[in-house]
Amino acid sequence: MFLRQSTVGREPLAIAMSGIRMGERLLQIGIDTPPVTSLLAAKPGLSGASSIVLIDEATAAQARRAVSETGALVDIAVHALDALPFDNGSFDLVVFHNRTGQLSSHVTGDDVRALGECHRVLRPGGRIVMLESGTPSGLIAKFRGRKEQGQPDAAIRALEAAGFRAVRMLGDRDGYRFVEGLKVG
Repeated sequence: MFLRQSTVGREPLAIAMSGIRMGERLLQIGIDTPPVTSLLAAKPGLSGASSIVLIDEATAAQARRAVSETGALVDIAVHALDALPFDNGSFDLVVFHNRTGQLSSHVTGDDVRALGECHRVLRPGGRIVMLESGTPSGLIAKFRGRKEQGQPDAAIRALEAAGFRAVRMLGDRDGYRFVEGLKVG
């Protein structure tokens, strides 16, 4: 019998896998899970900056409610993803929330303009982390059978097409898939 380790005092997996640190400049695209979005937004602290861009006012209101509970200082904007309202090199990290597939049309096929914009607003050496739907886990997955969601290579190909290098899947756990890309030069 396997015993699970306590998760008290640990960050949620999505926060830990993002690698965000205090003092960094964070841009989040989309919102899948409001608590994860708000915890990410709070992580840069007062010495960093946090912004969230959403594609409609309904999700922006949802993000505002979630962020207000953490007390984080966050700029939340509704804007087209293929023309982000930021200067080149404005951010250290972009977290692209696509677990629910809400932004899938912006990352599949030939339409990688949104990812190209993410590339533009990152500083050289900056990273993008895509949070996607991964292999289900837990008791429900055991009874339903573990079916992998989506195609892991699609996100990798889309990031590479947008100019990211050293693109790799960081992991697939707890229903999340984490794909990371680096802006070189």
